[in-house]
Amino acid sequence: MRGIALTVAALVVFGASGVAAVAAKLNGNMDKVDVSALVNPMPEPTKEPDPDDPNAGQAVNILIMGSDQRDGLNGEIGGEAAGMRSDTTMVLHISADRSRVELVSIPRDSLVDIPSCTMTNGKTSRATHGMFNSAFATGWDNGGDMTSAAACTINTVQHNTGVPIDHFVVVDFAGFQQMVNSIGGVPMCIPNDMTAKEAGLQLSAGFQTLDGGTALAYARARKGVGVGDGSDTNRIGNQQKLIAAMVREVLSRDVLTNPQKLISFLSAATGSLTTDSGMSIGNMTGLAYNLRNISSGNITFMTIPFAAAKSDPNRVEWTSAADAVWENMANDVPALGETPTAPATTAPPAAPDATTAPETPTTPVQPAPVETKKAGHEAFSVDDTTDVC
Repeated sequence: MRGIALTVAALVVFGASGVAAVAAKLNGNMDKVDVSALVNPMPEPTKEPDPDDPNAGQAVNILIMGSDQRDGLNGEIGGEAAGMRSDTTMVLHISADRSRVELVSIPRDSLVDIPSCTMTNGKTSRATHGMFNSAFATGWDNGGDMTSAAACTINTVQHNTGVPIDHFVVVDFAGFQQMVNSIGGVPMCIPNDMTAKEAGLQLSAGFQTLDGGTALAYARARKGVGVGDGSDTNRIGNQQKLIAAMVREVLSRDVLTNPQKLISFLSAATGSLTTDSGMSIGNMTGLAYNLRNISSGNITFMTIPFAAAKSDPNRVEWTSAADAVWENMANDVPALGETPTAPATTAPPAAPDATTAPETPTTPVQPAPVETKKAGHEAFSVDDTTDVC
């Protein structure tokens, strides 16, 4: 999860500010790996990219993975554990006309076909059917590096969805905390008391501003009191709410106009990323600049439609509705087949006629209950309400 908030927020910041002077420094912050030799090719676009802006006029799909690496500082934060896993994955779709940003979560317990993957050391894994997040572990365990892990995950996504992945981002525990702290925390509505000892979470109901450590604990919490049913799919909803709150915070605060806050945010953001070699600051800036006028109501979140797996009730399978979502994304139409619309405006009331008698006072109408969306189960936008405090 930690990656998507970072990427969306960073794109917004890059697009709304002049950061050319620090581009070289920020480029140096990011770890970059070349996965092109390990990723199975997808059909090439028929339209040649604009040499002045490689992203202009083309949809962009970015695979975002939250790394559960437990060495060094990450081990101090999350606890020591062997190996490398990706327990959160989202596909970020940016429409060709830059009017939509869609973030689709993939449950880690999804049963999918994992194709044969080639590693940087020349080893090749066998094709298999299993949990989605085992693709990342397969690449890491057999290749021993982030390049192999990311490439095997990309191959798995493309194989099961038909959606071409243009770029990828991996972000770890420590980097996520730094990024949240750099914007002064994230205000959120916490609808009930939450306690999750395993994740180190203790929150009281009400409006809270989460610092980096608390935000990470909130995103990781799965078991405990008030955190949901203990499933990974329930945790996805909390992650989506946190990401939406982060986007709102970056859009509403003076992060975009305060140079000190801006540099702090960008340094934390880029310093926590591992990306593909094509994900340069220049490309990110160009892409984000074209997103500068996007409506927050057109930044949407959803979980790929799923149901309990027939073979194992503790695993999930994508439903037929998922096929439509992936097909729409591949064809650059709204994921749910709906065209985003601007909020309706209300015309001002007409001036009263001088000859009209005054109306009899009426009893004030009670406001209607706030409509909420169930994050993780229903699609929602940054403008939607997911909790009421």
